[in-house]
Amino acid sequence: MKGVAAKITKPIQVRSIIRCDDNSGAKELEIIGVIGYKGRRRKLSKAGIGDKIVCSVKKGKPEIRKKVVKAVVIRQKKEFRRCDGTRVKFEDNAAVLVDDTNLPKGTEIKGVVAKEVAERYAKIATIAKNVV
Repeated sequence: MKGVAAKITKPIQVRSIIRCDDNSGAKELEIIGVIGYKGRRRKLSKAGIGDKIVCSVKKGKPEIRKKVVKAVVIRQKKEFRRCDGTRVKFEDNAAVLVDDTNLPKGTEIKGVVAKEVAERYAKIATIAKNVV
């Protein structure tokens, strides 16, 4: 997996409720864990843009509710710094459901996707309307 060039702050922690921004049937996700997180003992794991997370579906279609799924964070409210010095922030926290091979489960993404996610996950960038 390709590394992210920007200095990503990680504001989204375990038990956070975030929005699912694709057409897979899920509306709201609760974060259960962060894949690849290395931290201190008894600290909540945190995620930022481009991180793969494990979630539970809280709202959505009845057949997908209460399921444990994997997702990728595509937007975050907390600003982060890119290498050219610009700071970027979005108006909400959002994620897209993916399978074990990092392919998106939905066929379209409703909002914008960060450029750092597009570099790491090419298939998410192809179904996104805008990349910022």
